[in-house]
Amino acid sequence: MLEIAASDYNFEVDTSEGRLLNKLCTIVGSYLETKQINSIVHAYRYGAEAHSGQFRKSGEPYICHPLSVAITLAEMHLDSNCIIAAILHDVIEDTETDKEGLAKTFNIEVAELVDGVTKLTKLDNKSRAEAQAENVRKMLLAMSKDLRVVIVKLADRLHNMQTLGAMPIEKKRRIAKETQEIYVPLANRLSMNNIRHQLEALCLKALYPHRYLVINNAVKKSRGNRREIIDTIEKSIKNRLTQAGLIFDVEGREKNIASIYNKMKRQKISFSNVFDVYAFRIYCDQVDDCYRILGHTHNLFKPIPGKFKDYIALPKSNGYQSLHTILISPYGVPIEIQIRTHEMHRLAESGIAAHWLYKSGEQSGNNAQTIANEWLRELLEIQKTAGDSLEFIDNLKIDLFPQEVFVFTPQGTIIKLPRGATIVDFAYAVHTDIGNSCVSARIDNKLISLQSQLENGMTIEVITAPWARPNPLWLNYVITAKARSSIRTYLKHFKQQEAINLGQRLLEKELQDLNIELHNIDESKIEQLLALMEIETMSELLEEIGLGNKMPILIAKRLSQENITAAVKLEDTNINNSPLIIKGTEGMVITLAKCCKPIPGDPIIGYYNPGKGIVIHHYKCHNSKDFRKKQTSWIDVEWCHEISGDFSTDLKIELLNQRGTLATIASTISLMDSNIEAVSITEQDESVCIDLVTLTIKDRIHLAKVIRKLKNLNIILKITRVRA
Repeated sequence: MLEIAASDYNFEVDTSEGRLLNKLCTIVGSYLETKQINSIVHAYRYGAEAHSGQFRKSGEPYICHPLSVAITLAEMHLDSNCIIAAILHDVIEDTETDKEGLAKTFNIEVAELVDGVTKLTKLDNKSRAEAQAENVRKMLLAMSKDLRVVIVKLADRLHNMQTLGAMPIEKKRRIAKETQEIYVPLANRLSMNNIRHQLEALCLKALYPHRYLVINNAVKKSRGNRREIIDTIEKSIKNRLTQAGLIFDVEGREKNIASIYNKMKRQKISFSNVFDVYAFRIYCDQVDDCYRILGHTHNLFKPIPGKFKDYIALPKSNGYQSLHTILISPYGVPIEIQIRTHEMHRLAESGIAAHWLYKSGEQSGNNAQTIANEWLRELLEIQKTAGDSLEFIDNLKIDLFPQEVFVFTPQGTIIKLPRGATIVDFAYAVHTDIGNSCVSARIDNKLISLQSQLENGMTIEVITAPWARPNPLWLNYVITAKARSSIRTYLKHFKQQEAINLGQRLLEKELQDLNIELHNIDESKIEQLLALMEIETMSELLEEIGLGNKMPILIAKRLSQENITAAVKLEDTNINNSPLIIKGTEGMVITLAKCCKPIPGDPIIGYYNPGKGIVIHHYKCHNSKDFRKKQTSWIDVEWCHEISGDFSTDLKIELLNQRGTLATIASTISLMDSNIEAVSITEQDESVCIDLVTLTIKDRIHLAKVIRKLKNLNIILKITRVRA
């Protein structure tokens, strides 16, 4: 290994930045070549000059911050380009330096890394939340090109959290909150547990300083009380494993303060009841030895049932591998033991940072890196379909907090999903097309609903149908980012196509009343109209009509005129009385009003709701009276003669308050081929009860039969249909 002295580079060790640079050079000197170290020192001088005159709130020169970030990365043995990027990570944002200048002075790899870490600019028109979301989104996109971007960013955030002391209280809490929500789970997702544990503790200290202080003092106090117990247990473990002829290392560790706090909060217990403040890690060389050690420890101390986790056979979603078990010691105190190989421990602490071969400059993939790359590919798909940065961050947060459940396809493939995932989440995890067309599923040859939550070990067969499509209600219970994003994307495109189809129907209806066929209109006239309305394509115009943003009668009148640019007034259009035919199956651009719940056979009226399409009301609905006063907002509609499907309606039922009355009503409605969607009690006394029942029926005739059957019951006093 190469030994580096401060005198070799002529910098002062009496200054804060000199001491930091000396420490950095000493660390990198243990694994990098002289040429690479010279480049790092050159980067320091370049950064120091660029940040000259800039100081942190603590009063120290600004260059101390990037040097501290570089030291964190050097301790993980990152390559020279990554450490140079860490030293220069703020020069594009805070100085006159640009990306091209960095590429010319150093290399394009360093320039790309620095640009990936740099925050976005020109966010004046965005809220703070949107700006933060854009910054995280940009960082994750840069990660897809080079994973070292996020390693630098996490080290940067770690030092910022370590130096929060000089910040105002509100800013301190805001930074800690963002760190807790994004950067802690991100470090966990990338298996960088060393940084994650430090960030968790610093977040707790910033958000709840008093709680942190109390727990920290309690941990210090308990060290003396429990030291003898810990030493005795450690000696027993060592003796047993040595007798078995195993080669191993044992390390007693203190539980992270944030972990202690989370356990106390989750289990609602005091510190005195947290027995696993101290735990043991046992390291060995071979995977087989891990299981042998597990057997010997279980023979030594009694294991607690249900507390054994095999993360070697089934690694966590971030690639973490280890055996976890909790045993009862001779003192009656539960102790946690983690058993892993030295390689597993290295990957658990450094995660994706552990895969660079620094001396050769080459890269060698490992499990954590492969898993991280797969996750990033999924993340890229999600970000392409996300409506905005805030939606993307919502999806990211969902994806960053997994507690895994393992299920199987019929072919035996293991699918890993977050705990609480449903059949729909599973279907989308297998393939997007399967998710889009799923209708049900089988588990052990039993049909189950799409809402069913998954449990470990299930073998799931998804049932699909060519006519099926995603239901907006799925968004209420899916929990994976991929499922949520895929459903939203499909519905967005589906609604767009529905709007185009409805717009074409509306425009053709108005043109027919003017004795014009849409396909006979001259192409040049349509192009003139599109140019006049500043719309690029006919499909966009039809979509605008279908969504209620453009009046079809005005568009039809313009197309009927010789001079397309002549003004058209609604009162000059001679509104016709030919109604739009409603089938009830149009989808999202034609909706039935929830206030009056019209059903086939009811007189109806359509109201243009800009951006959403047409809302169908009962003609006598109180809300429709206001709509009819506005000629520009309503349209004549009527039901199609041949209509099928189920429609919701509300009945107000006044009945005797007796035991079993609701069951009688439910069975009667069921016998009439109807279904109850909801029941609520609006009024009740000792003798009379008034219920509001929402049920599904085919049309008015079907409803009349249901009401007639209910009136024959001697418990019914009065039935009224609710129309608003």
